[in-house]
Amino acid sequence: MKKFLFILLLLACCVSGGMFWAYWQINEFVKQPVNVKEEQLLTVSRGTTGNKLATLLENEGLLENGKWLPWLLKLKPELNKIKAGTYSLANVKNIQDLLDVLNQGKEAQFNVQFIEGQRFQNWRKSLEKAPHLQQTLQGKSEQEIFALLDLPDYSKAIHEWKNLDGWLYPDTYSYTPNSTDLALLKRAADRTIKALDQAWQQREANLPLKDPYEMLILASIVEKETALSSERAKVAGVFVNRLNKQMKLQTDPTVIYGMGEEYKGNIRKKDLSTPTPYNTYVIDGLPPTPIAMVSEESLLAVAKPEQHDYLYFVADGNGGHKFSKTLAEHNRAVQEYLRWYRSQSK
Repeated sequence: MKKFLFILLLLACCVSGGMFWAYWQINEFVKQPVNVKEEQLLTVSRGTTGNKLATLLENEGLLENGKWLPWLLKLKPELNKIKAGTYSLANVKNIQDLLDVLNQGKEAQFNVQFIEGQRFQNWRKSLEKAPHLQQTLQGKSEQEIFALLDLPDYSKAIHEWKNLDGWLYPDTYSYTPNSTDLALLKRAADRTIKALDQAWQQREANLPLKDPYEMLILASIVEKETALSSERAKVAGVFVNRLNKQMKLQTDPTVIYGMGEEYKGNIRKKDLSTPTPYNTYVIDGLPPTPIAMVSEESLLAVAKPEQHDYLYFVADGNGGHKFSKTLAEHNRAVQEYLRWYRSQSK
C-alpha cells in the first residue's frame, strides 16, 4: 500500500512538474523573437486556427518552430481574437508584438498621391507603381475605364468624349493591400462628383455655364492657369467676363492640351492658329472636356468668381499675374513680362 501511494505521489509530482515546465515554456515562448524582414507583410486568412497560424509563421520564416503557439492561444484566450487581413510587421519584435498586431486588426496601409493639374495619364502611372494594389485595369483604354466608373450624365458631351481628365479628386489616398485600382479611382470620382454638385448648387446666378460639366471644364482651365489660391477667383472672373462678352478664351493650356504629343515645351505662333477641338484661340467658348484634374478650390472659384472688369492677364514674373481691363493695358503688361523674361536668360 505504501509502495502504491509512493508511486501515486511520484506520478503526481511528475505531472505537476511537467505542467509547470510546459507552462513555463509557453510563457517564455511569448517573448521569443520573430525574424521579420524589412517591409514584411503577413496575410492571415479567415478562420485561421492556432495550428494553421503556427504553420504560416514557420512558412513565412518568422519562426523556426511554432509548436507552442496553439498552446499559448489556449492558455491565453485574450490573445486568440485574431482577425483576418494583411498586416505590416514593421514594429514587431517578438511573439507578443505579433499577436497584438493580429488581435488589433489594423491592416497595413499604403498611400498613393494624385496631384491637381495633372492628367489621367500621369495618375495612371502612379496607380501602376502603387505597392500591393491589385491591377485590374491593365490593357483597358481610358474609354473602358470611364464606363466602369459610371460617371453621371450631366451632358451628352461627357459620353461622346469619355475623357477622365477632371473627373478624379486630387488627394492622397490610403488603401489596404489587395485593394483594386478601380476601387481607388471610384473613390476619387465620387469625391469629385460630390464637390462638383456642391459647387453647382452654390454657384452665383447668371453664370454663362449650361451645366455642371461646363463648370468642371472651366475649373480645369483655372487650375492650369494659376497655382495661387488667392488668384483663382480673379482668373475665373476673367474667363466668365470673356464668355459673357462672347470673346474667345485664348488660354494657352488648352492649346497645349490639344497639341498632345506634339507639344515639346514651347508654343509657337503657328500653334495658336492651328485648329484643334481644344484650341481656344480658334474655337468659341469652352473646349469639349476638362484639360486637367481639378481641385475643390478651382471649382469654388468658378462657382463664385470675383466680380471685376478684367478681360486679360499675363504672368508677372513673380509667380502671379498682371490683370488688365483693355487690350492696350494687356499689351503693355506682356511687354513688361517679356523684358523680365529676357533679363533672366542673360
